[in-house]
Amino acid sequence: MSNSTTSPTPSTGQWPPRRPSKRTKLRNGTFIIPATGERVRRNFTLRAYLPSAAFGARDGQLDDLDDASTLAASSRESRLYATKQKIVAAVLSFGAWLNSPVGRGVLKCTLAYTLASLATFLSPIADFLGKLDGKHVVATITVYFHPARTAGSMIEAVLIAIVAVTYAEVVSILSMCTSVVVGGSWELLGLAHTLVLVVFIGGGFGFIGWVKQRMNNPLVNVGSTLASLAIIGVVTKETAVLTGVFSNQKIVQILKMLIMGITTTTAVNLLVWRVSAVSLLRQSMTKASISLGDMLAMITKGFLSGSEDDLLDAEFAVASGQYAAVYPTLTKNLREAKFERYFLGYEKLYKLDRAVVKSMETLAQSIGALRSAANTQLALLKEVAEPSSAAASIMSGIMSPGGGGILASPVSPTLQRSLSGTVKANRERFLALAAIDEASEESNEDALARSTERRLSGGPSAHSPAFRHPSEIFELFIALLGPSMKSLAYTLSEVLRDPPFGTAPDYEIKINDHFRQSLTDALGLFNGARANALQELYKHLEFGRAKSERIQADFEEVAAACGHFSFSLQAFGEEMQKYLDVLDDLRHADDFRSRSWHWLRWWRPLDHPSRKSPALPYESSHPSERESLIKPIKKGAIPRGIPDAMLRRRDTYAWQDAPEASKIVARVSQKILSLLRKLARDEIRFGLKVGIGAALWAMFAFLPQTRDTYQHWRGEWGLLSFMIVCSMTVGASNTTGWARFMGTIIGAGTSYFNWTVTQGNAIGLLFLGWLVAFWSFWMIVAQGKAPLGRITLLAYNVSTLYAYSLSQKVDDDDDDEGGSNPIIGEIVRHRFFAVTAGILWGLFVCRLIWPISARRKFKEGLSMLYLQMGLIWKRGPLAILLRSDCSRSYLKTGEQAALMKYANRLDALRASAANEFELRGPFPSERSAKLMKCTHRLLDAFHAMSLVTQRKGHLTEGERALLLFTADERAQLCDRICHVFQVLASSLMLEYPLTDAIPSVTSTRDRLLGKIFLFRKEHALTEHDQNRLPPAIDEEEDEAGTKKIMGDRNPNFHLNIRRNSLGGSSAWSLGTLSSVTVEEKDYALLYAYALVTGQVAQELEAVAKQVEELFGKLDEERAVLLQ
Repeated sequence: MSNSTTSPTPSTGQWPPRRPSKRTKLRNGTFIIPATGERVRRNFTLRAYLPSAAFGARDGQLDDLDDASTLAASSRESRLYATKQKIVAAVLSFGAWLNSPVGRGVLKCTLAYTLASLATFLSPIADFLGKLDGKHVVATITVYFHPARTAGSMIEAVLIAIVAVTYAEVVSILSMCTSVVVGGSWELLGLAHTLVLVVFIGGGFGFIGWVKQRMNNPLVNVGSTLASLAIIGVVTKETAVLTGVFSNQKIVQILKMLIMGITTTTAVNLLVWRVSAVSLLRQSMTKASISLGDMLAMITKGFLSGSEDDLLDAEFAVASGQYAAVYPTLTKNLREAKFERYFLGYEKLYKLDRAVVKSMETLAQSIGALRSAANTQLALLKEVAEPSSAAASIMSGIMSPGGGGILASPVSPTLQRSLSGTVKANRERFLALAAIDEASEESNEDALARSTERRLSGGPSAHSPAFRHPSEIFELFIALLGPSMKSLAYTLSEVLRDPPFGTAPDYEIKINDHFRQSLTDALGLFNGARANALQELYKHLEFGRAKSERIQADFEEVAAACGHFSFSLQAFGEEMQKYLDVLDDLRHADDFRSRSWHWLRWWRPLDHPSRKSPALPYESSHPSERESLIKPIKKGAIPRGIPDAMLRRRDTYAWQDAPEASKIVARVSQKILSLLRKLARDEIRFGLKVGIGAALWAMFAFLPQTRDTYQHWRGEWGLLSFMIVCSMTVGASNTTGWARFMGTIIGAGTSYFNWTVTQGNAIGLLFLGWLVAFWSFWMIVAQGKAPLGRITLLAYNVSTLYAYSLSQKVDDDDDDEGGSNPIIGEIVRHRFFAVTAGILWGLFVCRLIWPISARRKFKEGLSMLYLQMGLIWKRGPLAILLRSDCSRSYLKTGEQAALMKYANRLDALRASAANEFELRGPFPSERSAKLMKCTHRLLDAFHAMSLVTQRKGHLTEGERALLLFTADERAQLCDRICHVFQVLASSLMLEYPLTDAIPSVTSTRDRLLGKIFLFRKEHALTEHDQNRLPPAIDEEEDEAGTKKIMGDRNPNFHLNIRRNSLGGSSAWSLGTLSSVTVEEKDYALLYAYALVTGQVAQELEAVAKQVEELFGKLDEERAVLLQ
């Protein structure tokens, strides 16, 4: 490597500063065009595929509008012309929006609502539904089960609606039968009302609340609202239940209305602009694939340039944001596609669709690991560049028997960097390191290639200068492997950017047949170049070892970081091969599809051959891996906080510590406590409080003293509002309550206006109702504000459509609201106050009766996540390689995905907690967001560590010796990381401040690096001495079962072999240290482990800082007891 450099410049801006040197130009390498498989050697650039052209066109349109505005000011005719052009442009834009998927969805919803409202306005349909009022329920159903959804989602909605209607009819009939039997036949009307109130309202609505919390599905929530509406209409509003007389008129009417509303919305959904969930799934897959390709290109480009600019650039944030936005849509479309596939008999295709999604999730995790590796390398280079003001410190260790010095306690290599005169002398040299650019001219590139070949053709020699600074290792690595790395990244990114599916509406699978072979060839080229580059790199390290012994650890870290990133890129390419395999399987199954409905055979076990799916490429077939599968997190589950196992231990340790206590008393106490624990679960408590709140509200409909008031103020709508407002957490209840309040005001206002303008004319109300519905569905579908849009239409229905029903002389006691001449002001006022009172009652119940706080759930969930991560790391990522002979990973199958899903649940809880009000103040949303960012980066580091360990098919003799020699330090490091995780989890759980004496992970990591350095030093001394005198080896075994291999040439050097922790002494063959062949590349595994551990330590420090900002910090001056 050439050592010629330009004069350094002050580093006042971007790091590292640029320098104009030909050596910084990256030579071109051979890359493979994925679409054709052709090998090409020419200049190309890694950049993101972003729709910048669209933005430019938009800017151009805005410029034209500005020019038009300027010209418009010149004369009146110009202003009129400009106004006309703007109107035309607005109309065209509105027409284009109406033809878009979102606009079509709004039009479909408006059409379904208009058709459903004919049940009130059209006399034949109204007569079919009977003479009772409440025909507006048909339109209300089309609001909640709107048709702007996929066919798969509509199938799920219909199934949920059928279950909800069935449940409502059963509760209504049983309540009426109870009232007739107990109140009529036995003449115990008070007891009958009590039974109806407690069992069918309290128990029935409580069960609905339990289902809402248990399922946590938006469609289930809608179905629960539908069931509540049907039950309220029969049990609390009609006089049949109150008087103990059986009447099926209302039951039959509600059943007709429910069937009519569901049929209407289903017909519009399937017949008008039908949308397939499978098509949307493939569309979202394409978007996710393009985003992954962009991130891969920018991460690799950032690593090659040696600068963080590409990773901190806005383009990378856009690509990352695009994937973060499309991922929830991807999982949602997959769920809806499942109903379509299963309904049509293509369950095998669904399993392959799910395999593609899981493969893309794995690619996203690998992208995170790749970014983690790039950040590690950049941080390492920056760490070496920054001046250190820390004083030198010597680690505590084992004194020599003679007491003459500390021989087994080397100075930490990280601290040595601060003290090393070599580093200080070369710091300005490092600051002149420029980002490695891409060659822009073929002539320069050819000259650079010839120069590099001359430099590396002979390998290291006595005339080749040794490395003077770790940055030179990075430069050499880029010169050796940079072109191949860039070529592989180009091939991978182009494969991801090429849409695997066709265009709308069919989205046919169109995988280029050359992709698989092109990727295989590209990986083959990269693997060969990577092996040669690492071999050449370690040859240079071996050559310079004698001359630069004090900073050899610095060199090794940088070299290991380079190898770590290159392997992460290789691992991503291998995951890409699995991804293409799954896509090919999906294409083959789609071309030769066959129908089967094996899922209907529910009585057969899941392991039956007819219900088993074939093994997929990403699934492990090893028996030990199948046994260690992690149970996936339920789709509707929320973080439960403290697990049941910990609670059981908390409940039983006192009895176990008192063996003299009565066994009978202990057993009975444990049974009672276990029952109470089950009743204290979130879903049980939520169902109980919903049932209690509903029974207390409906009580006023049964008491003779309050019955008239309840009916006059339309208390049934307050009860329905209570059921809608009651949500899982306090924050969600606040959000829903506010949306319902605002929607009630808007709906009541528009109802009063429309009725006043039309004076009850059906045609006028139909047209104005269409406008109200259009705005409401625009809020629901286009703006994503479903609660506001739904409540607006519901308030409009119960006012306007109800008033029109009264004008048609229905059989109902509504004289207080005008009867056949409805008084719209009274109707609106009654509904508004009833809904408002129901909202306040719902908020009161959710806040005071067993409140489920999103803040507390977030706090407990994050604490449990940190505790679990600490326990996972305590397994020992490298120790498990020794114990299992490289057959197992420290991360079990499915564990990484479970952790990521759990973190996503915490993000949702954090958003809900922002709407919770407490006297202590608002929720620290910004701090919590920073905590979650650190958590996601920690999870990326965990996945990167799994890639480091998974690459080892076997351990070399040198790697095994290194792992055995550093076993104690690695165990201490794992324990220390687990300890810090536990401290942070405890602080978050208890909301206690941290002390200023948190154990340092960095110091323990430095001891590991020092032990590696000692191994290198002692191995070199042993190799030097073996040519002069054969060493004598003594073998000892202490009481703890630890064997010590003692060398007489260096009595302070020993190698511990622990039988229990490392799987027995057979892991090491007794002999001299010189008999072990240790190559430079054997150190890469441990240094990569140290690098990832350093990143984990850095993120833990960031988490600790955020916790200190939240809860404060304790020091020795703080008085805790003396208050």
